[in-house]
Amino acid sequence: MAEVAYRAASRVFPGPPPVRAVDRLDLDVADGEFLVLVGPSGSGKSTALRMLAGLEDVDEGGIEIGGREVSALEPKERDIAMVFQNYALYPHMSVADNMGFALKLQKVGKAELSRRVQEAAAMLDLTHYLDRRPKALSGGQRQRVAMGRAIVREPAVFLMDEPLSNLDAKLRVETRANIAALQQRLGTTTVYVTHDQVEAMTMGHRVAVLRDGLLEQCATPRELYDRPATAFVAGFIGSPAMNLRTVRLTADGADLAGVIVPLPRDVLAAAHDAGLSEAVLGVRPEGLRPAADGEHGVVLTVELSEELGSDTFVHGLVGSDEGGAQRFVLRTEGGAGPAVGREIRVNVRDPHAVHVFDPSSGRRLAA
Repeated sequence: MAEVAYRAASRVFPGPPPVRAVDRLDLDVADGEFLVLVGPSGSGKSTALRMLAGLEDVDEGGIEIGGREVSALEPKERDIAMVFQNYALYPHMSVADNMGFALKLQKVGKAELSRRVQEAAAMLDLTHYLDRRPKALSGGQRQRVAMGRAIVREPAVFLMDEPLSNLDAKLRVETRANIAALQQRLGTTTVYVTHDQVEAMTMGHRVAVLRDGLLEQCATPRELYDRPATAFVAGFIGSPAMNLRTVRLTADGADLAGVIVPLPRDVLAAAHDAGLSEAVLGVRPEGLRPAADGEHGVVLTVELSEELGSDTFVHGLVGSDEGGAQRFVLRTEGGAGPAVGREIRVNVRDPHAVHVFDPSSGRRLAA
């Protein structure tokens, strides 16, 4: 079994002032799970991975792998294999030698070493490249060699630190699908770090969102998208991002630029219990719709229409300059978008698709 557990684990870099790069992280990764750590630069995701690898100290709390406390163990004693952003291949060695180097250091027999390298090469479609050196390979092929080097070790846990960031966009899409399929086939517990929320949403069984060293939410990609626990998660997950605006609350809903958006009763009750007169209202681009002819709606002044084939994203300003105009994005069917400078009216498709957050704590109301 290869469960991973962070137990109030912290990494504190000395100051002044001291910086809590990872702050009391509590997180459990199930055996065989593909967990993605995601967040903006400086959120602590790579530090958390390096703590698990043994490349950073655990200053407070602890980390367990397979129920064994590993915080004080050397990296080589943790039964992990790491795939780095820059591949870290030996340029003077062949693909086969790169893949089998760790096994050679472990004094694995030649027959067993060859078997594992051949199996991994077949799995990664590298059989015809085993005699080549890294400089003769494309970026995607080098990344597959780095993956193969991790696979042949048959570790308890794979650790991947932004392994696709050096690839071009098309190859990145192809490779992330290959990694996800490979992990499912091998069933090896995997912790994967990325700053790309699209990568996180398409690859992980669960996604842990970090911000300033703190865990904001850990859930399935679908749950993160449909029920973000905080305003930060709501704005970070999704492309384009969720539209967020601080609004005045009324007895029936939220006042969005002069239009009352109805809110579910449990949300209004939670706001009342918290004594809130204002809240942060969130609605995704697809949660808005153009108002019907003669229908009242929120005025959006168009700044840009992005044509993406099947979809059009209309970017515009909601509210007056005096009242604090704010950019909103509306997702509509593909076709000619409204002209720049035009005013259109939009409404919320479904009150239950609206997200409401406490403006002070950022936490979701009526979660």
